[in-house]
Amino acid sequence: MLSCSTTVNCEEFSKLIYKIGLDDTVNSTTWQYVKSGLQAATKENANCVILHINTYGGALDYADSIRTAIINYKRPVYAYIDNNAASAGALIAIACDSIYMRTGASMGAATVVEGVGGTAAPDKYQSYARSMIRATAESHGKRTLITPEGDTIQCWVRNPIVAEAMVDPRTIVPGITDDSTRVLTFTALEAQANGYCEGICDSEHELITKYLKINDYVLKQYRPSKWDSIIGFLTNPAFQAILIMIMLGGIYFELQTSGIGFPSAAALIAAVLYFTPLYLTGSAEDWEIILFVIGLIALILEIFVIPGFGIAGILGSICILLSLILAGLNNVLFTFTNVETADIWWGIGTTIVGIALSAVLIIWLSHKIGSKNGIMRHTALHLEQKVSDGYVGVPLDLNSHVGKTAETLTVLRPAGKIEIEGVVYDAVSVGEFIDANKKVTVIRTENAQLYVKQED
Repeated sequence: MLSCSTTVNCEEFSKLIYKIGLDDTVNSTTWQYVKSGLQAATKENANCVILHINTYGGALDYADSIRTAIINYKRPVYAYIDNNAASAGALIAIACDSIYMRTGASMGAATVVEGVGGTAAPDKYQSYARSMIRATAESHGKRTLITPEGDTIQCWVRNPIVAEAMVDPRTIVPGITDDSTRVLTFTALEAQANGYCEGICDSEHELITKYLKINDYVLKQYRPSKWDSIIGFLTNPAFQAILIMIMLGGIYFELQTSGIGFPSAAALIAAVLYFTPLYLTGSAEDWEIILFVIGLIALILEIFVIPGFGIAGILGSICILLSLILAGLNNVLFTFTNVETADIWWGIGTTIVGIALSAVLIIWLSHKIGSKNGIMRHTALHLEQKVSDGYVGVPLDLNSHVGKTAETLTVLRPAGKIEIEGVVYDAVSVGEFIDANKKVTVIRTENAQLYVKQED
């Protein structure tokens, strides 16, 4: 089988070489590490980067983000596979300009699986992964090869069909994989023989001196900061879904109570934790945060100015949901750049999960608040005033106010304060919420409570 490979000489550049470690599961934290490392390498004017890979894989969406960053990076990035580059690790390695492997290392087995059980995902996910890994291999282009007979032909630097065989066992590559039941995994020697490894070496020093032809160099290891770890944790989709749950749950419970209290504080803190890391990493733009604030303002107007739940409430909810989804995408104003379809669906999926969790939280807390055995029992009054304990009923003669006209002192949402003949009473609105300083009519009393309706 004909194959071709390429080795890039770095002598024309400076001699600072940056090393970035990818030695853990591919997730939001490793994506933050790699992204910060590439930015640091650019800032310090390193001539090239060595990505030290030893991973069994991880989340496809973050592997996609890493491979996209590598492909678009303006300086050479070399993969050094120290033992393992499985699954998502193989995709990332193929994105690099050249691949070097330690003796005994392996790469491949990039089939998309679900959860911890390792069951293969449905074919629509496999199809996307096949396309992604082929495109990654194709990004290296073709090279001219002269056959033993003297003919000149063009061949892929990385054969895309070979890359696809790492995802789909049904892909047959003659001379490499003839078994349609197994995905392709290369040893170091097999990868070198088939154009997926430029050299086998046992250290970065050997890689640099033997293959990159640099003898006088400084190898600088990128050290992730604590802030990188915090950002990685805060941008984890699972944690983001929890923050969305707290935001939406806090807004809902604030709508059910008078004044501004704990639900508002919880929603505000969750919003800050959601948007701040996305803004600092460049995913969220100013206009997306402004869109979220506009949504909050619309909901506040709905609560305190416009009784009921109408246009302001609907538009506010739409603005909030759109800002939550769009904040995770790389875009400037309304022009999207480097946004993958998978990223869009991932953002929508995270928001939907957050909405579902908030619905569960609302239902659960609504039941627990009034329960004597629930965790919220300390926030509700459970005292019973029994006659056997000496309590007696005192008639308040509220029935005499039925039919009278009163004026609201506060917004009734639905509970609030009204004034009748100079005396302040608690009251509950019937129907829509009623704004302050409105004329209302007392229509009935029930359980020592006045019920009112706004006058026409």
